[in-house]
Amino acid sequence: MLRIKGGKVFDPANNVNGVVKDICLNNGKVVADVDGGRIIDATGMIVFPGGVDIHTHVAGAALNFARAMTPENQRNAMKFMHTETTRAGIGGPTPTTFATGYLYAGMGYTTVVEAAVPILSAKHTHEELRDTPIVDKAALLLMANNEILMDLLEAGDASRAKEVVAWMIWAAKVYGVKAVNPGGVTAWKWGHDAKQMFEPVYGYKNVTPAQIVKTLAQIVDDLGLPHPVHLHCNNLGAPGNVKTTLETMKVLEGNRAHMAHLQFHAYGGDDWHTMRSEARQIADYFNKHKNLTADAGAVLFGNAVTITADGPWQHLLYQLTGRKWGNLDVENETGCGIVPYTYKGSNLVNIVQWAVGLELLLLIDDPWRIFLTTDHPNGACFWRYPEIIHLLMNAEARRERIKKLPAKALSRIFLADISREYTLYEIAIITSAGPARALGLKQKGHLGVGADGDVAVYNQNPDGEHMFRYPRYVIKAGEIAVEEGHIRSTFDGHEFVVKPTFDEKIEDFLKPVFQSQYTMSFENYPVELERVHGLEIKDCVKE
Repeated sequence: MLRIKGGKVFDPANNVNGVVKDICLNNGKVVADVDGGRIIDATGMIVFPGGVDIHTHVAGAALNFARAMTPENQRNAMKFMHTETTRAGIGGPTPTTFATGYLYAGMGYTTVVEAAVPILSAKHTHEELRDTPIVDKAALLLMANNEILMDLLEAGDASRAKEVVAWMIWAAKVYGVKAVNPGGVTAWKWGHDAKQMFEPVYGYKNVTPAQIVKTLAQIVDDLGLPHPVHLHCNNLGAPGNVKTTLETMKVLEGNRAHMAHLQFHAYGGDDWHTMRSEARQIADYFNKHKNLTADAGAVLFGNAVTITADGPWQHLLYQLTGRKWGNLDVENETGCGIVPYTYKGSNLVNIVQWAVGLELLLLIDDPWRIFLTTDHPNGACFWRYPEIIHLLMNAEARRERIKKLPAKALSRIFLADISREYTLYEIAIITSAGPARALGLKQKGHLGVGADGDVAVYNQNPDGEHMFRYPRYVIKAGEIAVEEGHIRSTFDGHEFVVKPTFDEKIEDFLKPVFQSQYTMSFENYPVELERVHGLEIKDCVKE
C-alpha cells in the first residue's frame, strides 16, 4: 500500500488539472483510499501518470545490428555499474536492453511500444523485451511489404488478406500493425522504391502504395484492433514529401490511422538546397481530420543512429553522407537499413528538421492527437525528451535557440512566429494520457480508480528540462522503482498483445506458401506463448 500525499496532480484523462489531492495505490492499482502502508509527502511536487512512449525502437535484430555497427557509441556511452538492484551495462543511442528499462523509468516513463517487428525476428524481439525491466511493453508488426499480403492484393482477394493479417498478428504475438514505406521495401529488393502513391509497386501490375495503405487501415478497423494502423509514409525524409503525406492522409479518410514520426514527412522544396518546413500545411489538414493521430518524431542536434525498415531511404542517406551503412533483407516480409548520423545546428536541412518537429507539436491544436517522440534513436535518444518539453513550455527559450541559427535558415521555418507555450496539463497529455488513449490502453495514462499504479512525481521547477529529467519518485505497478535518482527495484513489466478473430483454416492456405517461399518451416514460424513474458491479451472491439 502507498499514499502519495498532497501533490499537485495532473491527470487529463479525468479532467484533473493541478488539483492538490492524494493518490492511493494498492495491489498494483490506483484505489480510492488505503489504510496504512508507506506515505510519500509530495507537498509542492507535481504528480503525473507514468509516461507512455507510443513509438520507439528498443528491441530486435535491427538494434543488435546497429550496436555491432557502432562500437564507438558503446565506448563513449554512459555506463551503468553493477549494484544490488541493477546490472552493469551501457546507454548510448542503442542502449543494452536492461539499460533501456533503467533510462525510461529514470525519466518517469512506464510503458513503451517497439514500433517495428518482422515475424521472422519476433521470437528474439520478445526475448529482448523480456530483458527490458520495469516498463510494460508492446510491439507492432511490419506488414506493408509482406509479399504474401501483396500477392493476395494483386489477386483481388481482400477477404483472405484480412485472415492472413489477423493470423500473423497472433503468430507474432504483437499489439498492432505497422506500415513502413508501403511497397517501397519490396521494390527495394529489385533496386527500386515506391515514391508515387498511385503507381504500381515494382513487380506488381495492380498493387499500389495507396491500395496497401487503405487495405491495411480497413483490415485493422474491421478486426477491431485497439490501435489504428501505424503508418510510416512513403518518401520519408525527402524534400517535397508533403505532397505524398497529404495524399496518404486523404487515402485514409474514413479510417483510423496513426501517422508515425510526422516530422520526417512534412518537408517542402524541390531539392536539398531548397528544402523548407511545410509543418503549417500538414497541421492545417491534420487539425480538420479527427480520424488521425500522430507522434512528432522530433529531431535534436547531436549524435543519433538512424534505424528503419525503410531500406531505400537508408541507402540514400548513405549516399548523401558517406557514413557507414548496413542493410538487412528479411525474406518475404520487410528489410532494414542503418546509418549513424549527426544532426548539426549549422546544417540547413538539419535545422529544418529540428524546427518541424517543434512546429508540428505547437501548430496541431489538439494535444490529444499529437504525441512526444523522437523516433528513438532516429531523431534523438529518448532520454532527451525533457529538452523538447522545455522548448514547448518556454517560447523565450525557443527564441534564444533560434537566435543561434544561421540567418538564411529563418526563411525556411515557422518556429520564430509561434508564441504558444504548453502547460503542464498539456505535457501530461502528450507524454502519457494521449498516447495511452491512442493505443487503447485503458488502464494506462491516468490516475483514476482502477488504473495501473504507474506514477511519476517531480519537483516543481520553472526549468522544464531539469524538472522532467530528474523525477523524485517513479512508481510502477504500485512499487517504487526510482527514488531520488536511484533505481530501487527492477521487477519485470508486462507485455500487451492482441488476438484478433480469424478462420484457423487460413493455415491450409499458408502452409504450402511457406513450403515454397520461406527458409523457415511453418511450424517454427509462430511465437510460442511462453516467449512473451508477463503476457496480457487485450480485447479487440469493433466499433
